[in-house]
Amino acid sequence: MRYDLLIRNATVVDGTRATRFEADIGVRGGKIAEIGRLKGKGDVECDASGKIAAPGFIDAHTHDDRLMLSAPDMAPKVSQGVTTVIAGNCGVSLAPAPRGMPRPVTPPLDLMDCEGGWFHFPKFANYVEELRARPAATNCALLVGHTMLRVQTMKDLDRPASQGEIKKMKEMVDEALAAGAIGLSTGLYYEPARAATTEEVIEVCRPLTRRQALYCTHMRDEGDHVVDSLEETFRIGRALGVPVVISHHKVVGKPNFGRSAETLPIIEKAMSAQKIGLDCYPYCASSTILSFSRVGVASKVLVTWSKRHPEFSGMDLAEISRKMNLSVEKTVEQLLPAGAIYLNLFPLETAVYKMTGLTAKTFGLADRGVLKPGFAADIAVFDESKIDEAASFEKPIEPAKGMVAVIVNGTVVWRGGKKTGARPGRVLSRTAG
Repeated sequence: MRYDLLIRNATVVDGTRATRFEADIGVRGGKIAEIGRLKGKGDVECDASGKIAAPGFIDAHTHDDRLMLSAPDMAPKVSQGVTTVIAGNCGVSLAPAPRGMPRPVTPPLDLMDCEGGWFHFPKFANYVEELRARPAATNCALLVGHTMLRVQTMKDLDRPASQGEIKKMKEMVDEALAAGAIGLSTGLYYEPARAATTEEVIEVCRPLTRRQALYCTHMRDEGDHVVDSLEETFRIGRALGVPVVISHHKVVGKPNFGRSAETLPIIEKAMSAQKIGLDCYPYCASSTILSFSRVGVASKVLVTWSKRHPEFSGMDLAEISRKMNLSVEKTVEQLLPAGAIYLNLFPLETAVYKMTGLTAKTFGLADRGVLKPGFAADIAVFDESKIDEAASFEKPIEPAKGMVAVIVNGTVVWRGGKKTGARPGRVLSRTAG
């Protein structure tokens, strides 16, 4: 049997939370043809011995609308194993711009382009056509931004939209959905949309209902009034009868730290009555004093400081224990007083599911997010022992460590720490369900 691409000897984490297993993956025509012990050969082969093969990661919250055209190799994303980006979040999209973009560019639309020249697509269809004519290395699924619609239809953004302005925005939403947008996003937190009433948002979003498109939101308030904002979000979803996605859920401001213990049960309860998804920043650590009682429930402990042994600051407790030739409990006793960061990680299978299968289901990307025959061959191959971020606030533009190969629609776009120059990405549609 001949394959366009054959990944050999992989440890497969398939995006469903199933237990990992050893297999080869044969790809033909941009699709996964077979998974198992395969005897054929590939025009391109990748030896994944000792490596993980997972579905390509889906970045659920991006502002990559322009990047896909201005830097189509998408190196900042494919270097991390991302094969699909959801663009147009927070009410910010590159299209439609029938009026162009007045200068200075209204924040937060200046996230895309601070000079305004890229806002040159009169209709959303023009933008989609450009992405198809000049594909990027990654796939994309697109949202149309409510703030963009306001800027294009209103002269004064510090008030609710009039009925005439709402009518124009609805027509633009309808056009965007017909052109391939999977939903609409709002950024009610930001000044240009802050004056929009709940009723305005519902009316502008009416076209979502017929197509069962998504309503995604950077909520009006993520601080003191976060619960009110959650209720507003749920109300909009119910009024339209469409799925809702809460963007980067968090609770900000020191007086609100810890209130996720309040908000998450509220979201969970609402999920029983309507379709709700949410994403969040992928940080999984808490920081406090070092204590043996906390060590036992953490999968990894980093010692942040120790008065008795400052030389161990920043080191893994397990490594310190080996260096001191002591049990973990005795090591803690020797380090005290000290502080530590406790990382409570879930299994890799769960982490991959959250970035692939779950995200594909939430956004309605029918043949993505799972390694399965017949599904699109979007695949990330990485070394589980080395995969890590290399970027920092001081050096933010550094490729991730441990990413061996990244495949989009059956074509290798990243290998050996370098982009290949291939641009096989597609504009993806949503399958309601």
